[in-house]
Amino acid sequence: MPSAPAHRLYRTSAFRLALLYAVLFGSSVLVLLGVIYWSILAVVDRQTTDNIDAEIRGLAEQYRDEGLTRLVEILGERSGSVGARNNVYLLADPAFRHITGNLEEWPPAAGDGGGWVDLELRTTEDGRAAIHNVRARTFTLPGGYRLLVGRDLRERAELRQIVLESLVWTLVGTLALGLAGGFLMSRNLLRRVDEISAAAQRIMRGDLSQRVPANDSGDEFDRLAGALNEMLDQIEQLMTGMRAVTDSLGHDLRSPLTHLKGRIEMTLRGPTDIAAYRSALDDATADVDAVLKTFNALMSVATAEAGTARAEMTDVDVAEVGRDAAELYEPLAEEKGQHLSFAGAGPAVVRGHRQLLAQAVANLLDNALKYSPAGGAVRLSVDSDGETVHLRVADNGPGVGAEDRERVLGRFVRLDNSRGEAGSGLGLSLVAAVAKLHGAKLNLEDNAPGLRVVLAFPKRDVP
Repeated sequence: MPSAPAHRLYRTSAFRLALLYAVLFGSSVLVLLGVIYWSILAVVDRQTTDNIDAEIRGLAEQYRDEGLTRLVEILGERSGSVGARNNVYLLADPAFRHITGNLEEWPPAAGDGGGWVDLELRTTEDGRAAIHNVRARTFTLPGGYRLLVGRDLRERAELRQIVLESLVWTLVGTLALGLAGGFLMSRNLLRRVDEISAAAQRIMRGDLSQRVPANDSGDEFDRLAGALNEMLDQIEQLMTGMRAVTDSLGHDLRSPLTHLKGRIEMTLRGPTDIAAYRSALDDATADVDAVLKTFNALMSVATAEAGTARAEMTDVDVAEVGRDAAELYEPLAEEKGQHLSFAGAGPAVVRGHRQLLAQAVANLLDNALKYSPAGGAVRLSVDSDGETVHLRVADNGPGVGAEDRERVLGRFVRLDNSRGEAGSGLGLSLVAAVAKLHGAKLNLEDNAPGLRVVLAFPKRDVP
């Protein structure tokens, strides 16, 4: 994929976020180095003053113990040119005239009393004028002699320059790294967004097989891609189901509608006969009922699959729903010479849609009675254990082979051994849709002989 233009990268939220972090980090570094800078200068100044105080005390002791001559010798040994050494010394008489030291005269800024003073001394080094900033202290010795001891602050200035340069380069480096990181982050972010956008464009053009690419890194884009791909799988499944429904609906409705049209035309072409017209209308009504039954079943499946019925969910006792369904179908079972039994232990309360649950149970019982032989037994049971409510419908009919149990849950699917029975092939597809709506697990098992359908609902605690 070609690289994105720079102006697009700079407008991405990732670049702006990285730049913001770089500014915040640079500000933090600035504050930190500022604290370090002032701490270092404070330490250097404290050491300078401590050294000057210690040296003055030592020189004062030498003067007191060994006199002025010894003090002059010591100062002569320690003195040199101001530019050559960091130490500054001056011993003056009571009239402030120079006795010894590397200063030629008493500085006017030093005054005539003791205390701390900052001096600016001008010297010549290698033929060039130089300025030295000196931190000094003056002290009056017994006899009125004046002593000045100072330290050149050149090392302090050099250290200050080093810290300032480090501060500048650190800030420049921080901002440069922030900009580079923001550029790289935005390019990667924009590449992933472009991949998602390209996949979305292909999907909008009608290619529902496309999926959002993922790089298996587990990051937020992979999680987003996973969620989008699951949604696309569902959409593709629904679209495929819709096409299948359309094809199957046209195929299943063509026959009754064709029969209806043909029967009406044949009746109209025949002689006028009220009895024949009545018979034709009765047959037409039966065909229309079959078509309406198919449409109603499809509407129920669509309602369950769309999830719009969730707003109407309440607490439902599945045992009560099963008991009502068993009572409704018991006369039909007796008419066919079959035995329908119900066993339920309540309460078995779930969060559900009562009408759809009742319709699903009715479909299961209708199928079980339809495919069970005369004298067969159908058992409906409801029980709960812990966190799950189980609803089971078992019969001793021909059953469903393991290879067909997934397929029979689709719409308009009818196995070969059920072609002779009336129906649209939507019964189990409605049960599957209702199970999905309620978050229940649907299993088709071998009842040896026959089929056992098990619905496992998450149980709702009853206060």
